[in-house]
Amino acid sequence: MLHDGNGWAAGPDGSRLWGRLGAAGLLLLTPDGRVLMQYRAEWTSCPLTWGVPGGARDSHETAAEAALRESEEETGITADQVRVLEAEVTSGPFPADPERPDLTGDWTYTTVFAMADHALETFPNAESLELRWVPLAEVTDLPLLPAFAESWPGVRRRAEELLRETY
Repeated sequence: MLHDGNGWAAGPDGSRLWGRLGAAGLLLLTPDGRVLMQYRAEWTSCPLTWGVPGGARDSHETAAEAALRESEEETGITADQVRVLEAEVTSGPFPADPERPDLTGDWTYTTVFAMADHALETFPNAESLELRWVPLAEVTDLPLLPAFAESWPGVRRRAEELLRETY
């Protein structure tokens, strides 16, 4: 069902995480080692931080389908412009919290690795203050979304491996 994943889930240490059924994001790479980054609007969860386009996963979607849908909404890049390489859970799962029964449990975040032939033109929506193609080595120069920053070392390592394997 469309948008049935919208809502909050229980996170660690009393936090809330967006996506009742988990979330997914698109780590879109170019052959020259750049990644598409999104500067999040003031009204979003973890505002004024950088991460990759993505969002809540709906019940009928795979992680890749959710990441591609969210990416198209937030960047204007369509699924036929990219090639999905793989998907990896990079955060969670986090159990339900009996103190907060209104929040779902077992939340995960899946990073969907994909390739574009070159830095594609983007068309940001209201969730993005800016979209930018950033060299992998410069991603940590940005103020990153905390969960993305935590997962970045492993995500970067895998992105670099995929680039070597693909090109």
